[in-house]
Amino acid sequence: MLDKVGRTLAGFLSRERHVHGATPPTSPDRLLSSLEPADVLLVEGNSQISTAIKYLTQSTWSHAALYVGVHGNGRLARSTHCFVEADLIAGVRSVGVEAFTGMPTRICRPVGLNEEECRAVADFAIARLGHHYDLKNVIDLARYLLPTPPVPTRFRRRMIAFGSGDPTRAICSTLIAQAFQAVHYPVLPTVEYRAAATEQCPDCVDEIMHIRHHSLFAPRDFDVSPYFRIVKPTIEGKFDFRTLKWA
Repeated sequence: MLDKVGRTLAGFLSRERHVHGATPPTSPDRLLSSLEPADVLLVEGNSQISTAIKYLTQSTWSHAALYVGVHGNGRLARSTHCFVEADLIAGVRSVGVEAFTGMPTRICRPVGLNEEECRAVADFAIARLGHHYDLKNVIDLARYLLPTPPVPTRFRRRMIAFGSGDPTRAICSTLIAQAFQAVHYPVLPTVEYRAAATEQCPDCVDEIMHIRHHSLFAPRDFDVSPYFRIVKPTIEGKFDFRTLKWA
């Protein structure tokens, strides 16, 4: 019974709503031409749960997908699929670029990964295709019935985390954060500064990185991370403002 209620609630939260995007959408062809394996595609969603996530994170972005390119051929649902994402109802699945048509997006590219490490990130996500969130945990889902819940700022990040404890749960930013943590790549770690004074450097400090728990990651973290570069397809495509036609 709880599973049935959970599926009904998940369906309601996933319903599309009309929203005015702050960022113009990119054409699918231009988007694909700018992507590389292990890129993170941030999406401005238009569902009930997307509105809540954008409010809680104070960000434009409510969803994230991992671009795996042709590396996943043979293991993805279709040959045209090149993204792995986590959907509230369908779980971890592969999708094509058409899934993001008409939606504002942003490309976040990890800096410094070699080809082997990019494959490892993609493999981690692909290996989890078919994983689902435990929809019996209706309390987790019910928190998103209010698109702008009255939650103090310091508690908002923890409210995003789904607390079922199910190791196969599938939340978009959680899945991608785990994929990068698998190759020890930082997304937005907690930094501890420790004094490391020496006779030659009395003011020196060490930066100690602490891994943030994967359930606490939000899509915006890839946007504000100092380790990801923002790629803009319009500029990558040899943009020339002189060719623009003004009204």
